[in-house]
Parts: sequence; C-alpha cells; structure tokens
Amino acid sequence: MRGVFWFLGLFFLAVAGALLARYNDGFALFVLDPWRVEMSLNLLLLLWLAGFVILYFLLRGLLVTLGLPERARAYRAQRQREQVARVLEEAIRLLFEGRFGHALRRAEAAWQSGHAPGTAALIAARAAQRMRESEKVWQWLERARQASPESGSAALMLGAEMALEMGDFATARRDLQVLQRRQGRHIAALRLELRALQGLGDVNGVLKLVRQLVRQLEKRGGLPAEAARAIRSKAHQEALRQREGDSAALLDYFSSLPVAERDVTLVLAAVRRLQALGATEAAADLVEQALGEGREWSSELAGIYGGLVCREGQGKALAARIARAEAWLTAHPRDAALLLSLGRMCECLKLWGKARSYLEASLAVGPSRAAHLLLARLLDQLGEAELANRHFRQAAELETS
Repeated sequence: MRGVFWFLGLFFLAVAGALLARYNDGFALFVLDPWRVEMSLNLLLLLWLAGFVILYFLLRGLLVTLGLPERARAYRAQRQREQVARVLEEAIRLLFEGRFGHALRRAEAAWQSGHAPGTAALIAARAAQRMRESEKVWQWLERARQASPESGSAALMLGAEMALEMGDFATARRDLQVLQRRQGRHIAALRLELRALQGLGDVNGVLKLVRQLVRQLEKRGGLPAEAARAIRSKAHQEALRQREGDSAALLDYFSSLPVAERDVTLVLAAVRRLQALGATEAAADLVEQALGEGREWSSELAGIYGGLVCREGQGKALAARIARAEAWLTAHPRDAALLLSLGRMCECLKLWGKARSYLEASLAVGPSRAAHLLLARLLDQLGEAELANRHFRQAAELETS
C-alpha cells in the first residue's frame, strides 16, 4: 500500500514539473567578461538537480570507502562472535550428551576467545564437576565470579549446588549466604538452603527457615505442601531427639509448637520418648490431646494408650480414661488396637467381664499376639485353663509365623 502512495506522489510531481516547465518562459544570464552565457530557467533547474545527485553519490561513495576498514573489523568481530556462539552451543550439547571431557575443552576454547567468558566458565565448571575433578571445578567457578557480577551470582548458585552434591554442606551454606546478600532470597536458593541446613543438622535453622518461608514456597510452587510438612516433622523429631533425656524440656518444646504442626508421627515420637523416661501420665495426656482433637486418627496411638494409663494407677483416674476411650470407640468401633487398650484398662480395674468382651472383640477384628496373651492371662485367672491354653498356643503361633 505504501508503494502505491509513493508511485502516485511521484506521478503527481512529474506532471506538476512538466506543466511548470511548459509555461515557464524565464531564462538565466551568466556574465563573466568577456563571456556571456544565457540558458533557459528549466535547463538550469535540471542542471542543479543533476549536480546535486552526482555530488550526493560521490560523497556517499567516499564515506563508504573510508568506512571499509571499520566495517571489515565489525564483520570479523561478528563472525568471531558467531563462531564462539557455535562453540558454546556445542559445549552445552556435549554436556547434555554426557561427553564431559569434550564439553570442558569446548568451553575452555570459548573462554579463551574472550566472548561470554562467564557463561563459558560456568559450563566448564559443570563439566569438571561431572568428571569429579574438584580442583578444576573451583578454578572455573572463580573465573566465572571474576568475569562479571551476573556470572558471579550464577557461580555462587552453581557452586552451592555442586557442594551439596559432594556433601560439603558448610561451603554450600556459605555460598548461599553470599548470594542472598547480593540478590535476596529466591525459590531455588531457598530449596538449596534447606538441603544445606538439613545436611548440617541445624534443626533450629531448618525450623526457622521453614516457618518463615514455607508459605511463600508453597504459594510459588517452590516446595510442595506435603514436602514442607515432611521437612517440618523431621526437624521437630530431631529436636525431640536432642531433648530425649529431659522430659520437662521435651514437653516444653512440644507445647510450644503450633497445633497444626503436631502431626501423628510427631505425637507418636514424643509419646514414645516420654514413655521411655517413665513420664506415662504426660504421654497419656498427649495421646488424649491428639486423638481428642479429631484431626487425624491413629490406631497406633490408641494401642499405646492402654499401656500408659495402666501404669499410671487405679481408681477414678483410670475410670475416666476408660470413659474417654469408649467415646473414641463410638467413632471407631472396629479399631482392634483401641479395643485392645480398652481390654487392658478394664483388666487393670479388674472389670473382668468388660475386659474379656473387649479383648475378644479385638481378636475378632484383627488377631494379635498381645491380645491373645492378655486374654489368656485373664482366662487363667478366671479358672478357664483349657481356653487360656488355647490362646497361649495361638499367641505362640503368631510369634513364630
């Protein structure tokens, strides 16, 4: 469309020029004694136009001639950049192909050319790391840091990742701290930092990082919600392990946790450690809190509960525990572990009939050695020796199976 407008415009100018030339009777007179030159004004205008065109092309040709050396240098530089780009592409391809030695040589050639030295050094560092040549790894990472600020940050990130793969968690942590001071926190760095802190066994550091940033990680997809919960739980369990010799410190730590972070696995770990320390009442209270909240049911916790409260004592306290467990039974009537706990607690209070009923119900749902033994002892006390011996044999069979 633009070409049509240009054509019409030029056509209009040509017609206008022809009409003006036709009706123009003027002339021009040039006098340089003793010469006189007289010509029509139309011819003079044509000569001026021709002279302008000739002068323009002469000057344009002169500028092009003078600029030839610079254009040649630019052309050679462009060709060199293209060649280096091809070398870098080849180095990347070789790296992904697993031909690390060739990739290292091609990256070194690109680095020596002086074009994109930071990128070439990073590729060389990765290739050297895959070849397990640690000395070359750090040498190339240092060259990448010196190349430019951008490649320096990338070198810190790559160095941290390589250090984690080599098991050098302290170096990874240090590089990530330097990177965070330069560029702040971002998702990939946070994930590496979590791995470094876990490798160092820094429980408090892991908890602090997870609590502060897990929402951001989950929101941006940097860390799945299930993985975040697993990391939190593992860190809490490590913290409990560090306090396993002090029941008061263990309870204080557990009580300080948000309710949402007290999953069944963590409660079970705390209960077992308290049970080992002899703090059975506190352990039973934790089980009641976990199962009474109704967030997540655990047959394992329900099975432990009976042994905890029976050790605690007799009387009204145990009767209240039985009533609480029977309330759970309403929601979980076919839980064999809960039925076993109820049978154990009733046996402690010498409620022989209820104990027998609960133990038989537990065996009907799911046979277990503990239920057979407990029922056998109960039947033996009741004088039913033959039936007691049958349950003893069944318990032995389950033990050997």
